[in-house]
Amino acid sequence: MPLSPDQIAEIEALRAHPRPTLRAVSEGMEAHLYRAHQVLDHGFVRVIDYMGDDAAIVQAARVSYGAGTKHVSNDEGLIRYLMRHWHSSPFEMCEVKLHVKLPVFVARQWIRHRMANVNEYSARYSILDREFYIPQPEQLAAQSKVNNQGRGAVLEGPEAARVLEVLKRDAAQCYDDYEAMLSQDGQQGLARELARMNLPANIYTQWYWKTDLHNLFHFLRLRADAHAQYEIRVYAETIAACVKDWVPLAYAAFEDYRMGGTTLSAKAIATLKRRLAGEVVAQEDSGMNKGEWREFVALWGES
Repeated sequence: MPLSPDQIAEIEALRAHPRPTLRAVSEGMEAHLYRAHQVLDHGFVRVIDYMGDDAAIVQAARVSYGAGTKHVSNDEGLIRYLMRHWHSSPFEMCEVKLHVKLPVFVARQWIRHRMANVNEYSARYSILDREFYIPQPEQLAAQSKVNNQGRGAVLEGPEAARVLEVLKRDAAQCYDDYEAMLSQDGQQGLARELARMNLPANIYTQWYWKTDLHNLFHFLRLRADAHAQYEIRVYAETIAACVKDWVPLAYAAFEDYRMGGTTLSAKAIATLKRRLAGEVVAQEDSGMNKGEWREFVALWGES
């Protein structure tokens, strides 16, 4: 179950008593507040709090007060200018706090983004739930033959069944042993901080994760990308849907310039100009190495 009965009751109680406020409010984000968006088999993302909206970005850039006399079209143009020219500080004026439930191995990948405030569920203080991420069959894939950190062909038939059985069996056995080792029910056993070391990386943990919009966009650019690992990508896509409702003008600019755009090196720009002038340019003549050339050709095609 993604949410416990106590968490569901807490959410309903919080949503049942809205309060008037003078702070900036995003109607799109208000609809997401506290609601849990399910991710994977037992995970979720829910918005706990946020600060700012599109107008806060514009206000910071202009260092103005209130909405002023600027039209929405002017605000959109300014936000797009800020995104286009990598002016990041106005986007830092917006912040969001998320409650995320996720497998431990996803959390360890996620935490590499060192630009947020994090408080994780303590397995020293509490006993972890018997909940494990077990992939759907279509997510069971062999190691890629061309990408050392990616997946290849999807496993089928007996091999897929064997892997699923191993995952389920090991998770259950590890948790049984974890429970058996704990100091509880009159048994001396192990302290929680020691017993947890026997648990597998697909067990679920939870944390509160607070970050600003500039750093969140950086996270989404990497983790909502089609090349990101599936298990973290689905979390990023869920967060992205909330951000789109929260700051629609900023998110549209982000989609255009970051997710849908590209950055060219000086050598790539020079090569593109030579091509436009009618010259046939080979990799050996471009100044780019094989990896750079492969990426260039993927965008612009062969000469």
